[in-house]
Amino acid sequence: MAKNLTMLEKIAKARVLIQKARDLPLPAEGGKHDFSYIAQVKDIPRQARDLGKFSPLQLSASPGIKEEVKAVLAEADQANREILL
Repeated sequence: MAKNLTMLEKIAKARVLIQKARDLPLPAEGGKHDFSYIAQVKDIPRQARDLGKFSPLQLSASPGIKEEVKAVLAEADQANREILL
């Protein structure tokens, strides 16, 4: 059975995923217009957003955690835009 991650672990994993998206190598052929590259760039930040999507709705989440999750969600959206521009 899969282990449930704490909110702090989810935030840390989301940040790792965002950095992974930023570190994706640009393909030699097609560059930023390669469909496979675009799909990977869109998928990795989506995974990061999915990790924190429901955390602000949990009653046990402190206001600090909720703000941290909102920041990570905004960072995932920003990374997606930056990489594909």
